[in-house]
Amino acid sequence: MIEVFFQFDFLRYSLYTGLMIGFLAPILGVFLVVRRLSLMADALSHITLTGIAFSLLLGRHITMFAGLNPVYMGMAFSITGSLLIERLRHVYRYYKELAIPIILSAGIGVGVVFISLADGFNNDLFNYLFGSVVAISQSDFQVVVTLTIVVTALLFLFYKELFFLSFDEEQAVISGIPKRSLHVLFMVLVALVIGISMQIVGILLVSALMTLPVASAMKWAKGFKQMFLYAVIFGEVSIVIGLFSAFHLDLAPGGTIVMANVFLLIGSIALTRKRSL
Repeated sequence: MIEVFFQFDFLRYSLYTGLMIGFLAPILGVFLVVRRLSLMADALSHITLTGIAFSLLLGRHITMFAGLNPVYMGMAFSITGSLLIERLRHVYRYYKELAIPIILSAGIGVGVVFISLADGFNNDLFNYLFGSVVAISQSDFQVVVTLTIVVTALLFLFYKELFFLSFDEEQAVISGIPKRSLHVLFMVLVALVIGISMQIVGILLVSALMTLPVASAMKWAKGFKQMFLYAVIFGEVSIVIGLFSAFHLDLAPGGTIVMANVFLLIGSIALTRKRSL
């Protein structure tokens, strides 16, 4: 029954895009979870919502913005949000965790204002919030391919430094690792992945794809590298199950992908607990 995804271009683009996101999101999620920055994805996703709403608002009132893909505005807002979080972490040096809820709250507030000014919810905004199987065009797919290559290359290049910062930040700084620059780079990568994920998973649910596969992986992995492997496996399985279910049941893929992750997590907890008894 899955062969239907290879019969139509838009379904094939959705499947391939989903598989790439199912690879990228859990990998970044491992670093987010280990560094106790899981809420970062939530904050940036809400800032992305603000960018989407702003783009739709501009497109409604200014002709030159009518043809602008809201994804790019969402990415721009997400990257800006990541830089603001880093700046606030520096301002509140002894209470760095404050930066995330500040940006999260600002993103929700400003986003609601823009949505209201744009005359509320419509089908386009609903698709960005919860994902859509038919939302991926060829140009979107090409952007995702490019970003997948870039993000993967940068993570591979700076893996040792990010690993060091994740487990012993003070020693990493003493060793000469540029902590702030790498942290900014990492947050920009997270922002970009959130931006490209929203058409499949949805803005409000993309953070789940960065954390739930990692939570499942932590129950099975016996080391840091194994955590990446298991997280990607759980991420890809949830994408395939979620997209397949969404198409055949006519549901928003974001919800079905998250539910697949939830069931995988429950199963992982139950099986590993039984094994340890």
